[in-house]
Parts: sequence; structure tokens; C-alpha cells
Amino acid sequence: MSGPASPLPLKILIVRVSSLGDVVHNMPMVADLHRNFPAAQIDWVVEEAYGPLVRLNRGVRHVIPFALRRWRRSLGSAATRAELAAFRRALREVAYDLVFDTQGLFKTSVVMRMARLAPGGRRVGLANATQGSGYEPVSRIFHTHSIPVGLHTHAVQRARKVAAVALGYEIDSPAAFCMDPAPVSSTAASWLPQSAYAVLFHGTARAGKLWSPAHWIVIGQRLAARGMPVLLPWGSAAEKLAAQHLAQQIPGAQVLPHLPMMDAVLLAQRAALVVGVDSGLTHIAAAFERPTVEIYCDSPRWKTEGNWSPRIVNLGDTGMPPSVADVAAAIDGLLGETA
Repeated sequence: MSGPASPLPLKILIVRVSSLGDVVHNMPMVADLHRNFPAAQIDWVVEEAYGPLVRLNRGVRHVIPFALRRWRRSLGSAATRAELAAFRRALREVAYDLVFDTQGLFKTSVVMRMARLAPGGRRVGLANATQGSGYEPVSRIFHTHSIPVGLHTHAVQRARKVAAVALGYEIDSPAAFCMDPAPVSSTAASWLPQSAYAVLFHGTARAGKLWSPAHWIVIGQRLAARGMPVLLPWGSAAEKLAAQHLAQQIPGAQVLPHLPMMDAVLLAQRAALVVGVDSGLTHIAAAFERPTVEIYCDSPRWKTEGNWSPRIVNLGDTGMPPSVADVAAAIDGLLGETA
């Protein structure tokens, strides 16, 4: 069902600044808005590190970088004050009909308030938290309209619902992420295989989300037996050591160099298979609908599972990590069984 007709293209600003996985899960909201309001002009405020990722979304007109993490370290400097002033000017260049804060934090509500509204414009955000989210009730102070969501609303559906309720349309299609292919950087040629490969996203910031190294080794060995090269990325010194340990016991496995974020996106987007724990890069692979096995060990599966494509298999749950047999069977289902 389409939303009500508008005499002029709607000008919409989305405020969703972080984190990596949450930014990805916010993208289907853009596709919904364009499906119901094809002429809508949509801008997005996002943490500067994730700006290149949001620019892959063909439905976003302008990305407005937000650098609070960096600005906090030098608030007294003239350069930082100049950047803050430029950021405020960017927020006020356009008079927006709707400003959506889909993160629900005080800092994002302040950004929402800084944006300029058109006559009759609205500031729309979350009325409440979902279970385990970092929602801050004070964020409602700048809302024109606060949208309630269910306690166990999926991260993708949460943002989609906020927009749908605000604009009076139904969510009647699977999530669509509408991301263009990641660019191939000048450094990618040194590590990007030309043939089909598997990626094991074994690392994540929270130790409880990790899967057993012994399990990864068995899965890596099974993939090597298929003749599929196994690539092992890492994002910290500890993850690099873990990758090196796995590579020693997986025939032909390759420990990658430290990848810039967009090279890591390219890695996920080109993979013939991704097996990964609950992390932003695993969710990016799922958003590109690569054959993906998502492993949940200590986080609720309902919150972020890839449920928009049969090419995504979600295993485990909080306190119930999947077995090697579970993951192996999922891989066989996605790639076909070996003799």
C-alpha cells in the first residue's frame, strides 16, 4: 500500500550514526521510503567511518558525516570547532519534512534537533527500547512523534516500522538493502582471489560471542577439502593471533592483511561463502545475500538474524552455540554436499 500523495518530493533525513551492523540493518528503511514515495530525497547522518558504506546505498542522496568520537578528543581546538560548525551548516542546508532518529540516544536526538524542518515538518523517533538495546528515554524530548515498537522487534523491522507508522504505509515486502557493489581498492589486488573463496569472520569485540577455535579449525578443514580457499580477516592484535592459529591447522588458509573497512566490505560481498559470528561484517555479507552461516553464541538470534533470504542460515542463540555438525550441515545445504 502506498503512502498518501505529496505535492512536492519529501525531503527526509535519517539519523543513524552507528554501529556497523546497525547501520546496515537500517538500510531497508530507505528502500521502503522510495517504494512508497519514489521521488523522496533522503539524506543520512552517520559516523564518518561508515560514510562510504552508506554511500553504497543507491537510495541515499547525501551522506552527512558525524565525527563525535574524534571531536571529543579535541573539543578545544580551532579545527574541531570549525568542523562542528560545518556539520551544523550541513544539517541546516535543507529544510526537511521528516527527520528520523532510529537509534534513540541523547546524542542522536540532539542531532535531530539541530536539523532544519520545513513548515509542518516532523521529528520522529522511537518511543521505547527493544530488549537489550542501548535506547535512552531522554531522546524523546526532541520528538514530534514517538513510535512504539515491540520488545522483541528485529533490528531491521524496528527502523522500517518507525517510517511506516509515521507515513501511513504498510510493510509488505522482504527487506531490501539496495547496496551497489563495493569498489575495488588499489590494495585489494594483493589479497583478493580471482576464484571462489570462503571467509571465516571469526572475530568480534565481545568475547562471549566467539565460537570455539577447535570448531573453526574443523570447518576450515572441511572447506579446504572442498578445494575452496579459506580467508581469515582480523581487526585487532588478538584477532590476528587467533587467525594465525587457525591458519596453521587449515590447509591453504590465508591470513589477510589488516583491511580498511571498505576492503572488508568487498571481501564479504565477493565471497562464495561466509561463516561468521554475530558481527557487523557477517551482517554485511547477509545484506548482500551471499551464502552466509550466521553463528550466535551469546546474543539473541531474533534481534539480528538474516531472515530475508534462503541463502542465509542462522544457528545458535544466547548461551546455545551451534555444534560443528550444525554448521557443517548448513554449509552443505548452501553449497551442496561433497562426496
